[in-house]
Amino acid sequence: MGMTEGRAALILLTQWRPEARLSGFLRLAAGAPKRDAIPGLIFMKLLGSGADGGFTLKPSFSHQGLFASFASADLAESFLNSGFVEFYRERAVQFFAARLETISTRGFWSGQEPFAVTASLPSYAPIAALTRGSVRLLAAPRFWRYAPQAQADVRTADGCLLAAGLGEAPLLRQATFSIWRNETKMNAYARSGAHGAAIRATYAQGFFSESLFARFAIRSMEGAWNGFDATCLQDDESAAA
Repeated sequence: MGMTEGRAALILLTQWRPEARLSGFLRLAAGAPKRDAIPGLIFMKLLGSGADGGFTLKPSFSHQGLFASFASADLAESFLNSGFVEFYRERAVQFFAARLETISTRGFWSGQEPFAVTASLPSYAPIAALTRGSVRLLAAPRFWRYAPQAQADVRTADGCLLAAGLGEAPLLRQATFSIWRNETKMNAYARSGAHGAAIRATYAQGFFSESLFARFAIRSMEGAWNGFDATCLQDDESAAA
């Protein structure tokens, strides 16, 4: 896929304060706003999460996420400063957001191609990854036999800085977002151990009716998530400069 000018992606992760869980649930239930309600919006999904923000069968009542694509980096940045996002910041125990540029993308999300390649990345630079799939109903028991160990492994994998399990619907529409120290470490995890076995089984047994795999350069970050502080990579970049 060739490189396209302009587009930017965003991820937002939040853990609601106890008193804000109901309002957070109602926002999730309402779904994403219409495209014309937010300037430059191309695609948006509001997402639930597993327990402690992980990829598990047990749902979380406090962890949620948002993934979106915008027509330009400036419009994505404006959205990060909007009242829509401030709603999350003000009510969060922990909050993380990142503006991303797509390095590679393959597949579909709800019949759409939400991302377009806008960047390249040196092999030594930090990298983010999104994997999402619609699990076939009859394949769900087999899929979930592989998922827990792969999730346990990613949290201790060498070079993994952040990992979050997200989903549009329990059991069947699942996604994982992660940030890695570099592409080499990410690939080492992806191709080995429980995750490698899960990927091979996915292709061999056709677990997904629809899937999307994308990798991103990280252009800006704020906040923290499950022990990862956004300033740690910024400090690394300042030291390198």
